[in-house]
Amino acid sequence: MDKANLERLLTRGMDNALLRFGLGKALLDEGDAAAAAQHLHACLAFDQDYSAAWKLLGKALLSQGSADDARNAWQQGIAAAQRKGDKQAEKEMQVFLRKLDK
Repeated sequence: MDKANLERLLTRGMDNALLRFGLGKALLDEGDAAAAAQHLHACLAFDQDYSAAWKLLGKALLSQGSADDARNAWQQGIAAAQRKGDKQAEKEMQVFLRKLDK
């Protein structure tokens, strides 16, 4: 579903983690990291264990120059991924943290 359709659903009152994640991803793909971060934060308000949202939130924050906030998001995302058993997301965010430390 494209960003316009997702925004229409949100305008109509539908609001959930998946919708906010989709909007966050679409906006990040378009280069609007600030708006993406807002939607990803809203996604995480619905589900703190949404590891993919933590991963994208870290990317959005880093692209805005907020390395410390990105690190925090990825650390929380790793914890969420561990709780869910999401090994792939956990590994990806660990790589992002290592790159950030270089």
